[in-house]
Amino acid sequence: MGSLKVSIVTPDGPVYEGIAQMVIARTKAGELGILPGHVPLVAPLKIDVVRLKVESGEEWVAVNGGFMEVNGEEVNILADTAEREEDIDINRAEKAKERAEDELSRAKEQKVDEVMAQLALQRAINRIHAKEHN
Repeated sequence: MGSLKVSIVTPDGPVYEGIAQMVIARTKAGELGILPGHVPLVAPLKIDVVRLKVESGEEWVAVNGGFMEVNGEEVNILADTAEREEDIDINRAEKAKERAEDELSRAKEQKVDEVMAQLALQRAINRIHAKEHN
């Protein structure tokens, strides 16, 4: 099986640079599995985990929106924010989830900022999911 050069970059800089045999990402149109030789595409990403099948197993990166560009032998992800699973502080993520749930509850009561609270909750849950997948 061939390999893909994978790059995940945020406005703060690179988060992941490496080689993978497969990249699995959730786009606005659904989940995509990218193998070497994949047809070129650009797709907007949802808040979710990008799974990288590598020789040593699987690596997970929590990606919070952005775009994925595929050109057959490379996958470039330009994300709003992203964290590798080993860089996620689970206690901080749990506290962010609790704050987001509280904000969402208040937003529903007050009918304001509900969308922002839902996005904050999605990001927190995504980080926890990336860290605790095993």
